[in-house]
Amino acid sequence: MKERTDNFYLGQQEPVRSTLLALRAIITGHNCEISETVKYGMPCFLYRRNILCYLWTESRTGYPYILMAEGRHITDPALEQGTRTRMKILRVDPHADIPLGTGNIGRSHRALL
Repeated sequence: MKERTDNFYLGQQEPVRSTLLALRAIITGHNCEISETVKYGMPCFLYRRNILCYLWTESRTGYPYILMAEGRHITDPALEQGTRTRMKILRVDPHADIPLGTGNIGRSHRALL
């Protein structure tokens, strides 16, 4: 399984690859019970076997984003729901610093864990 996840990251172009790898390290470093697998062709992060989030890239811009599986429970203006009923996304600009600790995102995620 590790080979499948590694291949996803290695298949990305810079600076998206570095951004996705940094997001991977941030997510898995948040809690020792978070594990990584591949679902639907994208990296999926699980907390105690429950889906927490996915990493993916937007087809139009190529920019990465975090897809929060139960995003409807998180209230933060940085998250976009769009037409999704359960999930929300956090877009990440690969040319800028990752917005750690911004808004309610960190506190809301801890509530889900």
